[in-house]
Amino acid sequence: MKSAMRKSGDATDNVSHNTGMKRMSMENTRVLMVTDCNPQSQLFIDYIRQQLDCQVSALSTQESFEPPTDCKVVVLLDADHVDENCMHLWNSRASESPEMILAAFNLRDDEHAAELLISLHLQGVFYRQDNLLLICKGIAKLLDGDLWMSRNLMTRLIDFYRRQQLNAYRPVCGLTHRELEIIGLLGTAKSPISFSSASIPSSRISTISSARSRFTTAFRP
Repeated sequence: MKSAMRKSGDATDNVSHNTGMKRMSMENTRVLMVTDCNPQSQLFIDYIRQQLDCQVSALSTQESFEPPTDCKVVVLLDADHVDENCMHLWNSRASESPEMILAAFNLRDDEHAAELLISLHLQGVFYRQDNLLLICKGIAKLLDGDLWMSRNLMTRLIDFYRRQQLNAYRPVCGLTHRELEIIGLLGTAKSPISFSSASIPSSRISTISSARSRFTTAFRP
């Protein structure tokens, strides 16, 4: 992406014309780049502003920011200049402001993106090799309320959350999730017979009783 930024100054009109990308008017929208403010990032800002016809500005990691209340804002976190702690701070801000759309750019690859997505609610991901026009299209999609991620990354995320869901409901010691909840009642000194009121089939009461015995034996002083 950085090499593409260097060429944007003299190629803006040609890129727009050759690719057929239509200029879009984004009323009540804003793009905010959290990055190192330098001439190179200014070229990027100018290009986005010209392509999307919306407010675009840059903010260093040390500057304060007031969350918007009257417009959508796509916040682009520069992975080359924004550290993990700062990213989590922006993630907290975005969680408290429904108008903020969090995205990251200058990511190395899908592996890098997947690592960030474990702890950050990113709605858009842009890589170092992405050209400026592709980034602008992605920003426009984000402002429309869509996600912007590669198909491969989306597949990895779906697989990850499926595994999490399976692990959450995987039986332990031969007991279902509901029966594990019943195990929690053991501390109240209730007998297996009283479990019938908890909608546990009688055929499973003996299994619960056996599990109770194993737990009691294991943790007996």
